[in-house]
Amino acid sequence: MASNNNSYDLIVIGGGSGGVRAARMAAGYGARVAIVERQFWGGTCVNIGCVPKKLFVYGAEFGDAFLDAQGYGWELSAPPTLNWTTLRHNKDQEIARLSGIYERLLAEAGVERLWGDATFTGANEVRVGQQHHRAQDILVATGGVPYRPPTPGIEHALVSDDVFSLPELPQSIAVVGGGYIAMEFVGIFAGLGVDTHLIYRRDLPLRGFDEDLRRCLAEDLQKSGVHCHFETDIREISLADAGQRVLHLTGDTTLPVDAVMFATGRQPATLGLGLEHAGVAVNANGAIEVDAYHRTNVAGIYAIGDVTGGHQLTPVALAQGMAVARTIGLKQPTRTDLQQIPTAVFSRPPLATVGLTEAEARTQYPDVRVFRSQFTPLKMTLSRRSEQALVKLVVDGTTDRVLGAHMVGEHGAEIIQGLAVAVNAGLTKAQFDATLGIHPTAAEEFVTLRTPVGD
Repeated sequence: MASNNNSYDLIVIGGGSGGVRAARMAAGYGARVAIVERQFWGGTCVNIGCVPKKLFVYGAEFGDAFLDAQGYGWELSAPPTLNWTTLRHNKDQEIARLSGIYERLLAEAGVERLWGDATFTGANEVRVGQQHHRAQDILVATGGVPYRPPTPGIEHALVSDDVFSLPELPQSIAVVGGGYIAMEFVGIFAGLGVDTHLIYRRDLPLRGFDEDLRRCLAEDLQKSGVHCHFETDIREISLADAGQRVLHLTGDTTLPVDAVMFATGRQPATLGLGLEHAGVAVNANGAIEVDAYHRTNVAGIYAIGDVTGGHQLTPVALAQGMAVARTIGLKQPTRTDLQQIPTAVFSRPPLATVGLTEAEARTQYPDVRVFRSQFTPLKMTLSRRSEQALVKLVVDGTTDRVLGAHMVGEHGAEIIQGLAVAVNAGLTKAQFDATLGIHPTAAEEFVTLRTPVGD
């Protein structure tokens, strides 16, 4: 049994974005809080996810920038080359700095930091190393890990976690998958000069996103030189004598590449938590089941973020962490509003969206109007790049309310973040039309769309 020194009001398992936010806020409300982490402060997003990935995206964008520069009169005396070691080293330094900030914020908030693996030994107790710690409430925020499918030869493949520490950049790579992680790494590798193949078992990437955006992105990927193998799957991976990975594809074709990366989803990180000792229920996918207040089936045990199998987005985990902190620290049971979540895919070009897709709107509303524009961005006109941008509004024909805003194109995430406020506020198409645009920008297209598609 734990001593009083090992007793807390709240123990948080997982030092990622959601867990850290919950711990800090609960401590600010006066709770005695401990947080357990086994790998790095800041979790996946800061260390092997959103932040380093976005830094790599920035690095990859320079390839197109050099091409564009020539159309604007810049003469490059020699072809630019990439020093992968420099990019990786500079990324590592920035990530170490950010991770240190997370730990410092916890210390300043008075949260006790426990390093190691946490395992439930009962409903109100966890073991970390040889020490047992008790708490009235326990929050599980352990996130997720990349899914490795049972493909023969999968041991020869990378997952996203591995890419951030690659000793050298491969000359060719195949990325397997069609979700946002696959799309982002396809863009990264291609932008860094790697001969890049995308292998996906469906006809278009990004299932669940608006159909027009999926089609536009697929076209832009192929125009940029990515080899897209749609409606294709991998049956086996073997090693060639020269060390290449040979992908045995459906249709009895083979593809030799220097590396293969699987981006086929993520699964909840519950291995070793000992949830069974506390009686916590999980679903068939291993995700912890929670109610609208992030409570599990066991009183006093909560779960947030990717470990619950919901929206795998850092802002969602942050919002859920704040809700749990208020529920526990202020005794004010708080739900998280997950309507109208803006989402971005940092592909090349980027894709961003908020609200309903056209298909979703047509299943919920009897009269739907769609406004769409696809065009060559002004920046591309002198460099002669063939990349297309697309903007789209989905509108309720009865009330004129904008139900969804979608974009493929440069700065799409920044533009949609602003439009998310308008969509969340329930603004109408007439209010969009009454707003003056900023010219010349891609963003002005959203307030100059006049004719519905099909009219």
